[in-house]
Amino acid sequence: MHEPGTATREAFTAPVTHMSASLDGTGACIAHARRLAAGFLADVHAAGVRSVAPSAVDLVQLVLSELVTNAVKYAPGPIVMELRIVGEQVEVVVRDCDPVLPAARAAEAGRVGGHGLEIVVRIADSFEARREPVGKRITARLSLGGTA
Repeated sequence: MHEPGTATREAFTAPVTHMSASLDGTGACIAHARRLAAGFLADVHAAGVRSVAPSAVDLVQLVLSELVTNAVKYAPGPIVMELRIVGEQVEVVVRDCDPVLPAARAAEAGRVGGHGLEIVVRIADSFEARREPVGKRITARLSLGGTA
């Protein structure tokens, strides 16, 4: 089975600290992004670069899933995801071609759906949305210790 998108890692001889992947923008790329994140964090942990709590893997997959889902839903075309180890955190970056920045809505107990960005902002140590020359870049940082 062909996986949607391709992934690369910086310098195969250096410790694993960064990975990026091009995703095709279809619904299948959401699960692919989650698998790539789990594999990357397992490699980081196994290589002794940083200790990665199992709950951190779950939280990174959740954040990545929400951000990629939004990109699939609102931005036609390919998506780029990046993961970087920055100190004791992992930086999760999702880029797409839509220049409209996302905005978390106010919490409404009766609302069905539309809570993804609220979740991301709540569990991330930091969150930033920035326009780029083409589209936007969404960045969330999470602790490798896995606190939420």
